[in-house]
Amino acid sequence: MKPIFENIPLVKNEERKRFELVIDEKYAIINYGQFGNQIALVHTEVEPALKGKGAADAIIEKTLHYLDENNAVLLPFCPFVFAYIKKHPEWKRIVSEKFKGYDDL
Repeated sequence: MKPIFENIPLVKNEERKRFELVIDEKYAIINYGQFGNQIALVHTEVEPALKGKGAADAIIEKTLHYLDENNAVLLPFCPFVFAYIKKHPEWKRIVSEKFKGYDDL
């Protein structure tokens, strides 16, 4: 994760069903659905002003740490999250073995 994002806290916005990083009043978000201890990450979005600065990787990494610390089981439906886990296979440990793409990670 780029050092500029280290001290920016991850917010779990339960009302809007998304994880958020607010960087210079701009948002990086991941929409989620929660079913008991399972969390489906469905869409990652970064405002144009943050593109190319590592904000997408930062929110994915912070969200994965949050899920791990809270013993959540991940369903990585978002293609960006799926690709991130493929590049960082140490995160496969929190992915549900029942997830359709599990063997492709």
